[in-house]
Amino acid sequence: MLILLYNQQKKTMLSNKKITVLGAGMVGRTIARELAKQHQVTSIDFSTENLRRLAEKDATITCISADLSHSDTNFRELLSDADLVVSAVPGFLGYQVLEQIILCGKNVVDISFFPESISPLHQLAIEKNVMAVMDCGVAPGMSNLILGQYVLKMDVTEFVFYVGGLPILREPPFEYKAPFSPIDVIEEYTRSARLRKAGNAITLPALSEKELIHFEELGELEGFNTDGLRSLLDSYPNIPDMSEKTLRYPGHAQLIETLQSIGFFKEEHLAATAKVLLESWLQKEDDQDVTAMKVIVRGIQNQQPITIEYSLIDYYDQKQKLSSMSRTTGYTCCAMAEWMLQGNITKKGVFPPEIMGEDDALFGYIIQYLQQRNVNWKKKVY
Repeated sequence: MLILLYNQQKKTMLSNKKITVLGAGMVGRTIARELAKQHQVTSIDFSTENLRRLAEKDATITCISADLSHSDTNFRELLSDADLVVSAVPGFLGYQVLEQIILCGKNVVDISFFPESISPLHQLAIEKNVMAVMDCGVAPGMSNLILGQYVLKMDVTEFVFYVGGLPILREPPFEYKAPFSPIDVIEEYTRSARLRKAGNAITLPALSEKELIHFEELGELEGFNTDGLRSLLDSYPNIPDMSEKTLRYPGHAQLIETLQSIGFFKEEHLAATAKVLLESWLQKEDDQDVTAMKVIVRGIQNQQPITIEYSLIDYYDQKQKLSSMSRTTGYTCCAMAEWMLQGNITKKGVFPPEIMGEDDALFGYIIQYLQQRNVNWKKKVY
């Protein structure tokens, strides 16, 4: 069942491009608001509350309530006039929603970060003449784009990145708020981490190999293994050392491990545990946050060792009342969407962002797009 909630008259300055954003959570709303500055945007979500919040911020966005998880949902009707689709649904819905988008023959940028393999969808997208870019957020997303930018310029021997979205106000015991779907955060803590060491693919428990990472503005943060490399392991099998670590305030990981050790994450208790954690981790609209990230690429260039390091410290936007994680994730997605709408990509299939990052022009466009919105990546070479 589709319910049209809001449909205000569009601003005359908008382009004739029509974009449908699936998912109106914190990141999905940020994407919709940004794209609506230049295009005609429709936002679709099951939550009428999410749509109400979006409509209050921008009355030009058409808001439709629909259950995207329901087997009877008519995606062809929902997406009929879209020039481009953005999928910002939770991870557990991501694969099936992306499949439906491709079946409708629509180009798409996806940030749902679903766990399934893209191989079946890649062939389907080719058959349907569709271009799809997956994992196009901050991490995965910018981390992948950065590596893609350098794999053709140097012999990469090591790739590692650290990333965390953290509350400015540190409230014990967890000192954490979830800037995206809290269910996906719990999945991060329970799914084993895949990485590569000395050329060997290995699997380690999430939360393992803790280390302190210094950030000039934030002090010491704690990094630990999570399963964030995703497609990078398959895209670049010849890079001998690859790892990804999530950042939290020191002590957070130990609390999660304590809950695990006494059975709170066992299947029979998980629903109750999730309910308590979701209430504790709920990030409200005006909760201020910071995104901290370091991406390090090491290797050999011109027969000399070289290290490329990109770093980001990004804060809550008090003027627009936008969380940092929604900005850093959402604006990367928006940049890719704009590039695609300009007709700069002609190949068909489903592609991870690292493959797109090999294009110098696209990479430069995304970095500039983010800078124009005060998301400033700093680069060091040593």
